[in-house]
Amino acid sequence: MLRDIALRALRMAEASGASYAEVRTQLFSYELITVDNLVLREFSKTYRVGLGVRVLYNGCYGFSSTNDLSDDSVREAVSRAIVAARVSKKTESLGVREPSRGRYVSSWKIRPEDVSDEAKTELMIRANKAGLSVDGIKSSVSRLGIQHDWRYVVSSDGADLEYESYLVGVAQLSVAVESGSMERVSNQESSVSGWEFVEGRDWEEFTQSVSKLAKEAVKAPLPPAGKTRVIADPEMVGLILHEAFGHATEGDLVASGTSILKNRLGEEIASQLVTIVDDGVVEGGYYVPFDDEGSLKKKTIVVERGVLKSFLTNRESAARLNLPVSGNGRAQDFTHMPIVRQTNFYMMPGDWGLEEMIKEVREGLYLVGKGSSGGQVDTGAGTFTFSAGPSRLIRNGELGGLVRGVVVSGSILETLRGVEAVGKDLRITTSAFGGCGKDSQMVRVGDGGPHIMVKELIVGGG
Repeated sequence: MLRDIALRALRMAEASGASYAEVRTQLFSYELITVDNLVLREFSKTYRVGLGVRVLYNGCYGFSSTNDLSDDSVREAVSRAIVAARVSKKTESLGVREPSRGRYVSSWKIRPEDVSDEAKTELMIRANKAGLSVDGIKSSVSRLGIQHDWRYVVSSDGADLEYESYLVGVAQLSVAVESGSMERVSNQESSVSGWEFVEGRDWEEFTQSVSKLAKEAVKAPLPPAGKTRVIADPEMVGLILHEAFGHATEGDLVASGTSILKNRLGEEIASQLVTIVDDGVVEGGYYVPFDDEGSLKKKTIVVERGVLKSFLTNRESAARLNLPVSGNGRAQDFTHMPIVRQTNFYMMPGDWGLEEMIKEVREGLYLVGKGSSGGQVDTGAGTFTFSAGPSRLIRNGELGGLVRGVVVSGSILETLRGVEAVGKDLRITTSAFGGCGKDSQMVRVGDGGPHIMVKELIVGGG
């Protein structure tokens, strides 16, 4: 039914004189259970269904959407898109792409909606109780998130693509208090899969492990301040890459001059050990087989052995930069226009073992992403400041004591040039509880990499 509605809207747009039209229909649901100190605070289910239409008319874009899928409402949405294009003064060009057709489905065994609400709630209450059972824990908040997303994109230049996916995750926040000090530690694990992901994990052990880390961290000192050699774990690598470097590779920011990477294609910007890619379908990441413009999302090599090879593009930025369309035109939902966004942005593995790196560092810091609370980035200047989770000192070539309140900062290009070793491991993660925000849109993403050793970062505590 939603496919038929999209096809009718496409014909309406073409009949109205649009030189190009693209229609998206979407069926989306999100379920969230929150248990706070053994109290069920929230059990919500959100549903969205609707249509978005974008047209190119006299060289200008127009966009409109509706959640009323009657013929009259769809026709009105198409008409509003045409009117918006007529009054626009901003002319656009579209990057050329091959027409694509296909149906894509993420992997799952058990549909989450086939599991009772009672079973889901009881699971989270048990998990929350386990997190609260650790001595010194004053607050335990446990969440279960379940997303189902179905999208269909059809365009006048031959795109006809459909996908369906599930995303399931469990998150824990534990707060420890001791001697007037408080430490909050959070962690989450999510997977593009069905309910089998939840059945295959001991979530009571998971929540307890977060609480035990919070209990240990509340007694830990702050790290020594200053410049130091570091090893970053895959989660920390993913956070820094996505925020400090990934956004700078987005074609719209490059074209507008707000990226430090403008006019640097072909330049060696990182250590020769560094290769960075953006991939729509990868183990552990989010599922993006094609973007919301109907372009297939293939693996894009952004940096190859230290050399900047490409940017991430949608059709508009590809035309402006004279680059291929990389399939990174993504929209939060049918009510938004696609803009350039990352999918799964990560560093490729190397050949070092973690123990080798620790021995090589001798004196430094092991940065852990678990429990990080984000930070600040300036894509134009290429600078960043991030908080890490509870991390460990490296002393005499061995992991030492825990430190908390770790804050790291630096220049992203200097950091990438300072990569001295890249691990043979690779871990990519996504989340059912948040994503990446840009231009008032939020999309799910994945990020990660191997362990890496960096010559120098500025470390502080607070």
